[in-house]
Amino acid sequence: MEFDKSILSFLQPELLDEILSESSLQAFPNGTEILKEEQYVKLLPIVVDGLVKVYSRFDEKELLLYYIEPAQSCVMSFYAALKNTPSRVFAETEEDSKILLIPVQYLPNWLKEYPKFNELFYNQFNLRYSELLDTISHLLLDKLDKRLYKHLRRKTELTNKNSIKISHSQLANELGTAREVISRIMKKLETDGMVIQNSGTITITDK
Repeated sequence: MEFDKSILSFLQPELLDEILSESSLQAFPNGTEILKEEQYVKLLPIVVDGLVKVYSRFDEKELLLYYIEPAQSCVMSFYAALKNTPSRVFAETEEDSKILLIPVQYLPNWLKEYPKFNELFYNQFNLRYSELLDTISHLLLDKLDKRLYKHLRRKTELTNKNSIKISHSQLANELGTAREVISRIMKKLETDGMVIQNSGTITITDK
């Protein structure tokens, strides 16, 4: 599978060459679980194309933590790999994706030898911390209907599509609430002309 080096052009050429020589580029269809909770991380993912969601489970409910976009990696997997501890999260492709899988045994040396490699993960930690603060702010200040609409908007932005195929149950899991609550709010958003629902597909209107 051909790899476009420009996606990781922020890395030093020597480091990028080493990564590509030791790693594998794989394609995963939408809905593929690439990491399970309690699994030891042997391969660190960097998303090249597509989208991956990282989530946790509490009392049989999913809680969306963050998305991994192209040129990004998973900070939770990175931490677990360096500490050799089981993963505390799940990771699943949100759409068809190409992912560069880096064997974790090379990480310590590369982190010491190539400063830019450290920056990649420092930037990821900073990004996830900022997202966490935004999530806390929304939880404290926004009503659920506003949070749901923002969540749907964010999904369309990430996938570059105006419509997304998703169930009310999945939305409930991602927002930590009940399906019945989501169904009620979706009906209100549809009545207000903000969304259109059709056979499991939700379309965001321009209103």
